[in-house]
Amino acid sequence: MAESAAPLLATLRAIVGEANVLTSDVDVAPYVTDWRNRYHGRARAVVRPATSTEVASVVRCCAEHGVPLVPQGGNTGLCGGATPHETGGEIVVSLSRLNRVRALDAENATLTVEAGMPLARVQQAADEAGLLFPLSLAAEGSCAIGGNLSTNAGGTAVLRYGNARELVLGLEVVLADGRIWDGLKGLRKDNTGYDVKQLFLGSEGTLGIITAAVLKLFPKPRSSATAFAALSDVAAAIALLGRLRQALGDRLTGFELVSRECVALTRAKFAALPDPLPGHPWYALVQADDPAADSPLAAQLEAALGAAVERKVARDAVIAQSARQAEELWALREHIPEAQRLEGPNIKYDISLPVSKIPAFLGQAQAELDAAIPGVGYVVFGHLGDGNLHYNLSAPAGMDARAFIGEVGRANRIVYDLAAQLGGSFSAEHGVGQLKRDELTRYKPAIEVELMRRIKRALDPENQLNPGKVV
Repeated sequence: MAESAAPLLATLRAIVGEANVLTSDVDVAPYVTDWRNRYHGRARAVVRPATSTEVASVVRCCAEHGVPLVPQGGNTGLCGGATPHETGGEIVVSLSRLNRVRALDAENATLTVEAGMPLARVQQAADEAGLLFPLSLAAEGSCAIGGNLSTNAGGTAVLRYGNARELVLGLEVVLADGRIWDGLKGLRKDNTGYDVKQLFLGSEGTLGIITAAVLKLFPKPRSSATAFAALSDVAAAIALLGRLRQALGDRLTGFELVSRECVALTRAKFAALPDPLPGHPWYALVQADDPAADSPLAAQLEAALGAAVERKVARDAVIAQSARQAEELWALREHIPEAQRLEGPNIKYDISLPVSKIPAFLGQAQAELDAAIPGVGYVVFGHLGDGNLHYNLSAPAGMDARAFIGEVGRANRIVYDLAAQLGGSFSAEHGVGQLKRDELTRYKPAIEVELMRRIKRALDPENQLNPGKVV
Protein backbone atom coordinates (compact mmCIF):
# COMPACT_ATOMS: atom_id res chain seq x y z
CA MET A 1 0.00 0.00 0.00
CA ALA A 2 1.39 3.38 -1.03
CA GLU A 3 2.57 5.68 1.73
CA SER A 4 0.05 8.34 0.65
CA ALA A 5 -2.79 5.94 1.52
CA ALA A 6 -1.62 5.40 5.09
CA PRO A 7 -3.47 8.38 6.68
CA LEU A 8 -6.71 7.39 4.93
CA LEU A 9 -6.48 3.77 6.07
CA ALA A 10 -5.53 4.76 9.59
CA THR A 11 -8.64 6.92 9.85
CA LEU A 12 -10.84 4.21 8.40
CA ARG A 13 -9.48 1.70 10.91
CA ALA A 14 -10.24 4.11 13.71
CA ILE A 15 -13.84 4.35 12.47
CA VAL A 16 -14.69 0.69 11.89
CA GLY A 17 -11.95 -1.25 13.66
CA GLU A 18 -8.77 -2.90 12.42
CA ALA A 19 -10.50 -6.14 11.45
CA ASN A 20 -13.00 -4.36 9.21
CA VAL A 21 -10.56 -2.68 6.87
CA LEU A 22 -9.42 -5.36 4.42
CA THR A 23 -6.39 -4.71 2.24
CA SER A 24 -4.75 -8.04 1.40
CA ASP A 25 -5.44 -9.47 -2.05
CA VAL A 26 -6.92 -12.63 -0.56
CA ASP A 27 -9.34 -10.76 1.71
CA VAL A 28 -10.33 -8.22 -0.94
CA ALA A 29 -10.83 -10.71 -3.79
CA PRO A 30 -14.48 -11.68 -3.06
CA TYR A 31 -15.52 -8.03 -3.16
CA VAL A 32 -13.93 -7.00 -6.46
CA THR A 33 -15.38 -9.62 -8.80
CA ASP A 34 -19.03 -9.64 -9.80
CA TRP A 35 -21.36 -12.63 -9.46
CA ARG A 36 -21.16 -13.52 -13.16
CA ASN A 37 -17.36 -13.31 -13.09
CA ARG A 38 -17.52 -10.75 -15.86
CA TYR A 39 -15.90 -7.80 -14.08
CA HIS A 40 -12.63 -8.00 -12.17
CA GLY A 41 -11.70 -4.80 -10.35
CA ARG A 42 -9.24 -3.65 -7.74
CA ALA A 43 -9.70 -1.58 -4.59
CA ARG A 44 -7.55 0.29 -2.09
CA ALA A 45 -9.47 -1.48 0.63
CA VAL A 46 -12.78 -3.00 1.62
CA VAL A 47 -14.36 -1.24 4.58
CA ARG A 48 -17.14 -2.89 6.61
CA PRO A 49 -18.99 -0.39 8.81
CA ALA A 50 -21.55 -1.68 11.32
CA THR A 51 -23.84 1.34 11.71
CA SER A 52 -25.18 4.16 9.59
CA THR A 53 -23.07 6.55 11.68
CA GLU A 54 -19.96 4.59 10.75
CA VAL A 55 -21.02 4.65 7.09
CA ALA A 56 -21.37 8.42 7.31
CA SER A 57 -17.92 8.75 8.89
CA VAL A 58 -16.38 6.56 6.18
CA VAL A 59 -18.01 8.66 3.46
CA ARG A 60 -16.78 11.92 5.04
CA CYS A 61 -13.29 10.53 5.42
CA CYS A 62 -13.11 9.40 1.79
CA ALA A 63 -14.59 12.71 0.60
CA GLU A 64 -11.87 14.60 2.47
CA HIS A 65 -9.21 12.47 0.78
CA GLY A 66 -10.88 12.62 -2.63
CA VAL A 67 -11.26 8.84 -2.77
CA PRO A 68 -14.39 7.45 -4.49
CA LEU A 69 -16.60 4.77 -2.95
CA VAL A 70 -18.35 1.68 -4.30
CA PRO A 71 -21.29 0.63 -2.07
CA GLN A 72 -21.89 -3.12 -2.00
CA GLY A 73 -24.57 -5.36 -0.52
CA GLY A 74 -24.58 -9.08 -1.25
CA ASN A 75 -22.56 -8.67 -4.47
CA THR A 76 -25.11 -10.65 -6.48
CA GLY A 77 -25.78 -8.02 -9.16
CA LEU A 78 -25.69 -8.93 -12.84
CA CYS A 79 -24.47 -5.68 -14.42
CA GLY A 80 -21.26 -4.89 -12.53
CA GLY A 81 -22.89 -2.10 -10.55
CA ALA A 82 -21.19 -3.06 -7.25
CA THR A 83 -17.78 -3.92 -8.69
CA PRO A 84 -14.90 -1.41 -8.48
CA HIS A 85 -12.95 -0.44 -11.57
CA GLU A 86 -9.54 -1.86 -12.50
CA THR A 87 -7.73 1.35 -11.53
CA GLY A 88 -7.65 0.29 -7.87
CA GLY A 89 -8.36 3.79 -6.64
CA GLU A 90 -11.71 3.12 -4.99
CA ILE A 91 -12.85 1.97 -1.56
CA VAL A 92 -15.51 -0.75 -1.45
CA VAL A 93 -18.02 -0.11 1.34
CA SER A 94 -19.57 -3.44 2.26
CA LEU A 95 -22.83 -3.08 4.16
CA SER A 96 -22.91 -6.71 5.31
CA ARG A 97 -22.57 -5.77 9.00
CA LEU A 98 -25.65 -3.51 8.86
CA ASN A 99 -27.91 -6.52 9.23
CA ARG A 100 -30.38 -5.83 12.02
CA VAL A 101 -34.14 -5.45 12.32
CA ARG A 102 -34.68 -2.00 13.80
CA ALA A 103 -38.43 -2.12 14.26
CA LEU A 104 -41.49 -4.23 13.53
CA ASP A 105 -44.89 -2.57 13.62
CA ALA A 106 -47.41 -5.31 12.94
CA GLU A 107 -50.39 -3.00 13.33
CA ASN A 108 -48.93 -0.63 10.73
CA ALA A 109 -47.74 -3.62 8.65
CA THR A 110 -44.19 -2.28 8.39
CA LEU A 111 -40.72 -3.65 9.02
CA THR A 112 -37.66 -1.42 9.42
CA VAL A 113 -34.42 -3.18 8.52
CA GLU A 114 -30.82 -2.29 7.81
CA ALA A 115 -29.44 -2.43 4.30
CA GLY A 116 -27.09 -5.37 4.71
CA MET A 117 -29.77 -7.79 5.87
CA PRO A 118 -30.13 -10.71 3.43
CA LEU A 119 -33.47 -10.74 1.65
CA ALA A 120 -34.29 -14.22 2.98
CA ARG A 121 -33.90 -12.95 6.54
CA VAL A 122 -36.19 -10.02 5.80
CA GLN A 123 -38.77 -12.49 4.54
CA GLN A 124 -38.25 -14.60 7.67
CA ALA A 125 -38.71 -11.64 10.02
CA ALA A 126 -41.99 -10.79 8.33
CA ASP A 127 -43.09 -14.44 8.41
CA GLU A 128 -42.38 -14.73 12.14
CA ALA A 129 -44.74 -11.81 12.67
CA GLY A 130 -47.47 -13.60 10.69
CA LEU A 131 -47.01 -11.25 7.72
CA LEU A 132 -45.43 -11.32 4.28
CA PHE A 133 -42.65 -9.37 2.61
CA PRO A 134 -43.29 -10.41 -0.99
CA LEU A 135 -40.06 -9.56 -2.81
CA SER A 136 -38.67 -12.90 -4.00
CA LEU A 137 -35.87 -13.80 -6.39
CA ALA A 138 -33.41 -16.59 -6.99
CA ALA A 139 -30.54 -14.97 -5.05
CA GLU A 140 -32.64 -14.19 -1.95
CA GLY A 141 -30.42 -16.27 0.31
CA SER A 142 -27.37 -14.11 -0.41
CA CYS A 143 -28.53 -10.78 -1.85
CA ALA A 144 -29.01 -7.87 0.57
CA ILE A 145 -32.12 -5.74 0.87
CA GLY A 146 -30.11 -2.55 0.33
CA GLY A 147 -28.89 -3.87 -2.99
CA ASN A 148 -32.43 -4.94 -3.89
CA LEU A 149 -33.64 -1.40 -3.28
CA SER A 150 -30.73 0.32 -4.98
CA THR A 151 -31.39 -1.72 -8.13
CA ASN A 152 -35.20 -1.69 -7.83
CA ALA A 153 -35.26 -5.49 -7.94
CA GLY A 154 -38.14 -7.31 -9.56
CA GLY A 155 -38.52 -11.05 -9.08
CA THR A 156 -41.42 -13.45 -9.34
CA ALA A 157 -44.21 -11.57 -7.52
CA VAL A 158 -44.18 -8.22 -9.37
CA LEU A 159 -47.49 -9.10 -11.04
CA ARG A 160 -49.26 -8.77 -7.68
CA TYR A 161 -47.01 -6.64 -5.47
CA GLY A 162 -44.88 -4.53 -7.81
CA ASN A 163 -41.13 -3.91 -7.99
CA ALA A 164 -38.95 -3.17 -4.95
CA ARG A 165 -39.61 0.58 -5.09
CA GLU A 166 -43.31 -0.08 -4.55
CA LEU A 167 -42.56 -1.97 -1.31
CA VAL A 168 -40.79 0.93 0.44
CA LEU A 169 -42.30 3.61 2.66
CA GLY A 170 -39.16 5.24 4.01
CA LEU A 171 -35.37 5.27 3.73
CA GLU A 172 -32.29 6.24 5.66
CA VAL A 173 -29.53 7.37 3.30
CA VAL A 174 -25.96 8.57 3.74
CA LEU A 175 -25.33 11.39 1.28
CA ALA A 176 -22.14 12.06 -0.66
CA ASP A 177 -20.97 14.65 1.88
CA GLY A 178 -21.43 12.23 4.80
CA ARG A 179 -24.67 13.63 6.15
CA ILE A 180 -27.46 11.22 7.06
CA TRP A 181 -30.96 11.78 5.71
CA ASP A 182 -33.40 10.11 8.08
CA GLY A 183 -36.53 9.46 6.05
CA LEU A 184 -37.61 6.35 7.97
CA LYS A 185 -41.33 7.10 8.00
CA GLY A 186 -43.94 4.37 7.91
CA LEU A 187 -46.56 6.51 6.20
CA ARG A 188 -48.64 5.43 3.24
CA LYS A 189 -49.80 9.00 2.72
CA ASP A 190 -47.33 11.87 2.99
CA ASN A 191 -48.16 14.43 0.32
CA THR A 192 -45.56 17.03 1.26
CA GLY A 193 -43.70 17.81 -1.94
CA TYR A 194 -41.10 15.76 -3.74
CA ASP A 195 -40.90 12.07 -2.85
CA VAL A 196 -37.16 12.18 -2.20
CA LYS A 197 -36.77 8.49 -1.44
CA GLN A 198 -37.62 7.61 -5.01
CA LEU A 199 -34.38 9.24 -6.17
CA PHE A 200 -32.33 6.66 -4.31
CA LEU A 201 -34.43 3.62 -5.20
CA GLY A 202 -32.97 2.23 -8.42
CA SER A 203 -30.01 4.64 -8.44
CA GLU A 204 -27.45 1.84 -7.79
CA GLY A 205 -25.58 3.74 -5.10
CA THR A 206 -24.70 6.67 -7.36
CA LEU A 207 -26.70 9.28 -5.41
CA GLY A 208 -26.42 8.05 -1.83
CA ILE A 209 -25.89 4.91 0.23
CA ILE A 210 -29.09 3.34 1.54
CA THR A 211 -28.47 2.20 5.12
CA ALA A 212 -31.99 1.30 6.28
CA ALA A 213 -35.55 1.09 4.98
CA VAL A 214 -39.14 0.92 6.15
CA LEU A 215 -40.76 -1.89 4.16
CA LYS A 216 -44.41 -2.63 3.50
CA LEU A 217 -45.76 -5.92 4.80
CA PHE A 218 -48.83 -7.79 3.59
CA PRO A 219 -51.21 -10.46 4.88
CA LYS A 220 -49.53 -13.84 4.90
CA PRO A 221 -50.97 -16.33 2.39
CA ARG A 222 -52.81 -19.21 4.07
CA SER A 223 -54.04 -20.81 0.88
CA SER A 224 -51.86 -21.38 -2.17
CA ALA A 225 -52.16 -23.10 -5.51
CA THR A 226 -49.42 -23.78 -8.05
CA ALA A 227 -50.01 -25.02 -11.58
CA PHE A 228 -48.08 -25.81 -14.74
CA ALA A 229 -49.85 -25.30 -18.07
CA ALA A 230 -48.79 -26.42 -21.55
CA LEU A 231 -49.30 -23.95 -24.39
CA SER A 232 -49.01 -23.87 -28.16
CA ASP A 233 -47.43 -20.41 -28.35
CA VAL A 234 -46.85 -17.21 -26.42
CA ALA A 235 -50.06 -15.63 -27.69
CA ALA A 236 -51.90 -18.48 -25.96
CA ALA A 237 -49.92 -17.78 -22.78
CA ILE A 238 -51.08 -14.16 -22.87
CA ALA A 239 -54.66 -15.27 -23.39
CA LEU A 240 -54.37 -17.63 -20.42
CA LEU A 241 -52.91 -14.81 -18.31
CA GLY A 242 -55.98 -12.69 -19.08
CA ARG A 243 -58.34 -15.50 -18.17
CA LEU A 244 -56.63 -16.20 -14.87
CA ARG A 245 -56.57 -12.52 -13.95
CA GLN A 246 -60.30 -12.39 -14.53
CA ALA A 247 -60.91 -15.57 -12.54
CA LEU A 248 -58.56 -14.91 -9.61
CA GLY A 249 -58.11 -11.14 -9.48
CA ASP A 250 -55.19 -9.96 -7.37
CA ARG A 251 -54.74 -13.44 -5.91
CA LEU A 252 -52.73 -14.24 -9.04
CA THR A 253 -49.21 -13.74 -7.68
CA GLY A 254 -46.97 -15.06 -10.44
CA PHE A 255 -47.20 -16.07 -14.09
CA GLU A 256 -43.90 -17.34 -15.44
CA LEU A 257 -43.22 -18.16 -19.08
CA VAL A 258 -40.92 -21.13 -19.80
CA SER A 259 -39.93 -22.47 -23.21
CA ARG A 260 -39.54 -26.14 -24.14
CA GLU A 261 -35.81 -25.52 -24.59
CA CYS A 262 -35.57 -24.26 -21.00
CA VAL A 263 -37.21 -27.41 -19.64
CA ALA A 264 -34.95 -29.68 -21.71
CA LEU A 265 -31.78 -27.81 -20.74
CA THR A 266 -32.63 -27.67 -17.05
CA ARG A 267 -33.57 -31.33 -16.80
CA ALA A 268 -30.39 -32.27 -18.68
CA LYS A 269 -28.36 -30.60 -15.94
CA PHE A 270 -30.65 -31.45 -13.01
CA ALA A 271 -32.18 -34.83 -13.79
CA ALA A 272 -34.20 -34.98 -10.55
CA LEU A 273 -36.37 -32.05 -11.61
CA PRO A 274 -39.87 -32.88 -12.89
CA ASP A 275 -41.10 -32.94 -16.47
CA PRO A 276 -44.83 -32.75 -15.79
CA LEU A 277 -46.14 -32.13 -19.33
CA PRO A 278 -43.54 -33.22 -21.89
CA GLY A 279 -43.66 -32.39 -25.58
CA HIS A 280 -45.13 -28.88 -25.74
CA PRO A 281 -43.53 -25.69 -27.13
CA TRP A 282 -44.28 -23.37 -24.20
CA TYR A 283 -45.33 -23.54 -20.57
CA ALA A 284 -46.70 -21.23 -17.90
CA LEU A 285 -45.92 -21.65 -14.22
CA VAL A 286 -48.82 -20.17 -12.27
CA GLN A 287 -48.84 -19.15 -8.61
CA ALA A 288 -51.94 -17.99 -6.74
CA ASP A 289 -52.22 -17.08 -3.06
CA ASP A 290 -54.99 -16.06 -0.69
CA PRO A 291 -54.76 -14.84 2.92
CA ALA A 292 -57.97 -16.72 3.75
CA ALA A 293 -57.35 -20.17 5.20
CA ASP A 294 -60.63 -21.58 3.85
CA SER A 295 -60.30 -20.07 0.39
CA PRO A 296 -61.70 -21.99 -2.61
CA LEU A 297 -58.60 -20.84 -4.50
CA ALA A 298 -57.42 -24.25 -5.67
CA ALA A 299 -60.87 -25.18 -6.99
CA GLN A 300 -61.17 -21.82 -8.75
CA LEU A 301 -57.76 -22.20 -10.38
CA GLU A 302 -58.62 -25.75 -11.46
CA ALA A 303 -61.91 -24.56 -12.96
CA ALA A 304 -60.22 -21.70 -14.81
CA LEU A 305 -57.52 -23.98 -16.22
CA GLY A 306 -60.11 -26.60 -17.15
CA ALA A 307 -62.09 -24.01 -19.09
CA ALA A 308 -58.90 -22.83 -20.79
CA VAL A 309 -58.08 -26.39 -21.92
CA GLU A 310 -61.66 -26.95 -23.08
CA ARG A 311 -61.52 -23.78 -25.18
CA LYS A 312 -58.07 -24.73 -26.50
CA VAL A 313 -56.38 -21.71 -24.92
CA ALA A 314 -54.15 -24.18 -23.08
CA ARG A 315 -53.20 -27.66 -24.25
CA ASP A 316 -53.02 -29.26 -20.83
CA ALA A 317 -52.42 -28.35 -17.19
CA VAL A 318 -51.47 -29.91 -13.86
CA ILE A 319 -51.98 -28.52 -10.37
CA ALA A 320 -49.53 -29.30 -7.58
CA GLN A 321 -51.16 -31.57 -5.01
CA SER A 322 -48.72 -30.79 -2.20
CA ALA A 323 -46.25 -28.17 -1.08
CA ARG A 324 -43.45 -30.47 -2.22
CA GLN A 325 -44.86 -30.70 -5.74
CA ALA A 326 -45.22 -26.92 -5.84
CA GLU A 327 -41.59 -26.52 -4.79
CA GLU A 328 -40.50 -28.93 -7.52
CA LEU A 329 -42.34 -26.94 -10.18
CA TRP A 330 -40.73 -23.73 -8.98
CA ALA A 331 -37.34 -25.45 -8.86
CA LEU A 332 -37.73 -26.27 -12.55
CA ARG A 333 -38.13 -22.56 -13.28
CA GLU A 334 -35.49 -21.29 -10.84
CA HIS A 335 -32.74 -23.65 -12.02
CA ILE A 336 -32.81 -22.34 -15.58
CA PRO A 337 -30.03 -19.72 -15.11
CA GLU A 338 -27.71 -22.22 -13.42
CA ALA A 339 -28.38 -24.83 -16.11
CA GLN A 340 -27.51 -22.27 -18.76
CA ARG A 341 -24.30 -21.36 -16.97
CA LEU A 342 -23.30 -25.02 -16.84
CA GLU A 343 -24.10 -25.46 -20.53
CA GLY A 344 -21.50 -22.95 -21.71
CA PRO A 345 -21.19 -19.45 -23.17
CA ASN A 346 -24.40 -17.46 -23.48
CA ILE A 347 -25.55 -13.93 -24.14
CA LYS A 348 -28.13 -12.76 -21.64
CA TYR A 349 -30.84 -10.13 -22.04
CA ASP A 350 -33.16 -8.76 -19.38
CA ILE A 351 -35.74 -6.81 -21.35
CA SER A 352 -39.27 -5.64 -20.79
CA LEU A 353 -42.07 -5.13 -23.27
CA PRO A 354 -45.77 -4.39 -23.21
CA VAL A 355 -47.21 -7.87 -22.72
CA SER A 356 -49.21 -7.50 -25.94
CA LYS A 357 -46.01 -6.96 -27.96
CA ILE A 358 -44.11 -10.04 -26.78
CA PRO A 359 -45.24 -12.42 -29.56
CA ALA A 360 -44.22 -9.88 -32.22
CA PHE A 361 -40.85 -9.40 -30.55
CA LEU A 362 -40.14 -13.13 -30.34
CA GLY A 363 -40.99 -13.75 -33.97
CA GLN A 364 -39.06 -10.83 -35.41
CA ALA A 365 -36.05 -11.18 -33.10
CA GLN A 366 -35.62 -14.85 -33.95
CA ALA A 367 -35.83 -14.16 -37.68
CA GLU A 368 -33.14 -11.47 -37.47
CA LEU A 369 -30.87 -13.42 -35.13
CA ASP A 370 -31.15 -16.61 -37.19
CA ALA A 371 -29.92 -14.63 -40.19
CA ALA A 372 -27.13 -12.92 -38.25
CA ILE A 373 -25.88 -15.94 -36.24
CA PRO A 374 -26.98 -19.14 -38.01
CA GLY A 375 -27.63 -21.97 -35.59
CA VAL A 376 -27.95 -19.76 -32.52
CA GLY A 377 -29.96 -21.30 -29.66
CA TYR A 378 -32.69 -19.63 -27.63
CA VAL A 379 -33.26 -19.98 -23.90
CA VAL A 380 -36.33 -17.84 -23.26
CA PHE A 381 -38.18 -17.51 -19.97
CA GLY A 382 -39.34 -14.77 -17.67
CA HIS A 383 -42.07 -13.00 -15.81
CA LEU A 384 -44.77 -12.83 -18.49
CA GLY A 385 -47.24 -11.29 -16.06
CA ASP A 386 -45.22 -8.06 -15.94
CA GLY A 387 -43.69 -8.22 -19.43
CA ASN A 388 -40.15 -9.10 -18.34
CA LEU A 389 -38.34 -11.53 -20.65
CA HIS A 390 -35.03 -13.19 -19.91
CA TYR A 391 -34.14 -13.60 -23.55
CA ASN A 392 -30.91 -15.56 -23.72
CA LEU A 393 -28.84 -16.87 -26.61
CA SER A 394 -26.61 -19.93 -26.63
CA ALA A 395 -23.76 -20.66 -29.02
CA PRO A 396 -24.39 -22.59 -32.25
CA ALA A 397 -23.09 -26.14 -32.13
CA GLY A 398 -19.35 -26.22 -32.76
CA MET A 399 -18.88 -22.46 -32.54
CA ASP A 400 -15.90 -21.27 -30.52
CA ALA A 401 -16.91 -19.57 -27.27
CA ARG A 402 -14.86 -16.45 -27.95
CA ALA A 403 -16.26 -16.15 -31.45
CA PHE A 404 -19.80 -16.40 -30.07
CA ILE A 405 -19.25 -13.79 -27.37
CA GLY A 406 -17.75 -11.63 -30.12
CA GLU A 407 -21.23 -11.51 -31.65
CA VAL A 408 -22.65 -9.71 -28.64
CA GLY A 409 -22.50 -6.27 -30.26
CA ARG A 410 -24.48 -7.36 -33.30
CA ALA A 411 -26.94 -9.29 -31.16
CA ASN A 412 -27.40 -6.29 -28.86
CA ARG A 413 -28.46 -4.08 -31.72
CA ILE A 414 -31.01 -6.60 -32.94
CA VAL A 415 -32.51 -7.29 -29.50
CA TYR A 416 -32.38 -3.80 -28.04
CA ASP A 417 -33.40 -1.95 -31.20
CA LEU A 418 -36.43 -4.17 -31.62
CA ALA A 419 -37.40 -3.87 -27.95
CA ALA A 420 -37.18 -0.08 -28.24
CA GLN A 421 -39.27 -0.06 -31.44
CA LEU A 422 -41.99 -1.99 -29.63
CA GLY A 423 -42.03 0.37 -26.63
CA GLY A 424 -39.85 -1.77 -24.37
CA SER A 425 -36.74 -1.35 -22.23
CA PHE A 426 -33.22 -2.76 -22.46
CA SER A 427 -33.19 -3.39 -18.70
CA ALA A 428 -36.24 -4.72 -16.90
CA GLU A 429 -34.96 -5.65 -13.44
CA HIS A 430 -31.17 -6.05 -13.44
CA GLY A 431 -30.27 -2.37 -13.64
CA VAL A 432 -27.59 -0.56 -15.65
CA GLY A 433 -24.33 -0.76 -13.68
CA GLN A 434 -21.24 -0.80 -15.90
CA LEU A 435 -22.66 -3.23 -18.41
CA LYS A 436 -25.43 -1.11 -19.92
CA ARG A 437 -24.19 2.47 -19.62
CA ASP A 438 -23.83 2.83 -23.38
CA GLU A 439 -27.30 1.41 -23.90
CA LEU A 440 -28.74 4.00 -21.54
CA THR A 441 -27.39 6.89 -23.60
CA ARG A 442 -28.42 5.16 -26.82
CA TYR A 443 -32.04 4.46 -25.90
CA LYS A 444 -33.01 7.03 -23.30
CA PRO A 445 -34.21 10.38 -24.68
CA ALA A 446 -31.41 12.95 -24.51
CA ILE A 447 -33.43 15.19 -22.21
CA GLU A 448 -33.97 12.29 -19.78
CA VAL A 449 -30.25 11.51 -19.68
CA GLU A 450 -29.58 15.21 -19.08
CA LEU A 451 -32.02 15.26 -16.16
CA MET A 452 -30.35 12.18 -14.66
CA ARG A 453 -26.93 13.79 -14.93
CA ARG A 454 -28.22 17.00 -13.35
CA ILE A 455 -29.54 15.01 -10.39
CA LYS A 456 -26.20 13.21 -10.09
CA ARG A 457 -24.28 16.51 -10.08
CA ALA A 458 -26.67 18.04 -7.54
CA LEU A 459 -26.39 15.19 -5.04
CA ASP A 460 -22.81 14.08 -5.76
CA PRO A 461 -20.95 17.04 -7.30
CA GLU A 462 -17.51 15.47 -6.82
CA ASN A 463 -18.58 12.11 -8.32
CA GLN A 464 -17.56 10.27 -5.18
CA LEU A 465 -20.31 7.66 -5.13
CA ASN A 466 -20.01 4.68 -7.48
CA PRO A 467 -18.42 6.63 -10.34
CA GLY A 468 -18.74 5.20 -13.82
CA LYS A 469 -22.02 3.44 -13.08
CA VAL A 470 -25.45 4.22 -14.61
CA VAL A 471 -24.62 7.77 -15.85
